[in-house]
Amino acid sequence: MVFALLHGREFPLAGNRFLTAVAITAGFALLAWFAGGVNVSGAFAGSAVAFIMAVRDLRLFVALLVVFAVTLLATRIGYARKQQLRAAEPPGGRTAAQAMANLGVAALVAAIGGAGWPVLALAALAEASADTASSEIGMAFPGRTVLITTFKPVPAGTDGGISSRGMLGALIGALAVAVAALWTDLVSLYDAAFIATAGFLGVQVDSLLGAVLERRGRLNNDLVNLLSTAATVGIAWLLWHGF
Repeated sequence: MVFALLHGREFPLAGNRFLTAVAITAGFALLAWFAGGVNVSGAFAGSAVAFIMAVRDLRLFVALLVVFAVTLLATRIGYARKQQLRAAEPPGGRTAAQAMANLGVAALVAAIGGAGWPVLALAALAEASADTASSEIGMAFPGRTVLITTFKPVPAGTDGGISSRGMLGALIGALAVAVAALWTDLVSLYDAAFIATAGFLGVQVDSLLGAVLERRGRLNNDLVNLLSTAATVGIAWLLWHGF
């Protein structure tokens, strides 16, 4: 709705770009559902995000595909171990609420536009990718895990827990999105560095919110993810304008 109000004249319903985006959206939703990455509601939510990004710039949609690939791969790694921890994703895939909590901010930024919007939207995608890679890899290969606020040891999978392997996963996840954007010439090398940095720092915000609020039942995981991606956009904006 926001996108239609702001950009209806720029992307007419009968235009080739609009129709191409619709076709890509349908294909992406089916792929995500068949791959088990999302359930039916998650596929519909993901299709809305995919449409906005595809009609805005197909290169942004490529970055979304990278997030999906990282999420799917990271979720599958060490799945048996995660089941033992009772932290594995349900077999049916992620729901609409989970999809929008992770991708909704990026879609909103892309829909609204404004100065530097590709960097901000990509930073939100980088955080989503980094957060998933961090938590999933951290649980699959548990090393020494500590609470980010106290640095006291906690079990792997604890809200707010961080580990060296989880941090490595976060860095890889953020870099994957930044490299994809750089490879498609959507951003410069300079901006790609901001995207990766903001995405990685956003994961630390996620851990702080998890330790301070989620562990105490004041926020659920979806709200933590939503706030973290929003904070990442703020971090990216500060980096982009500060340098």
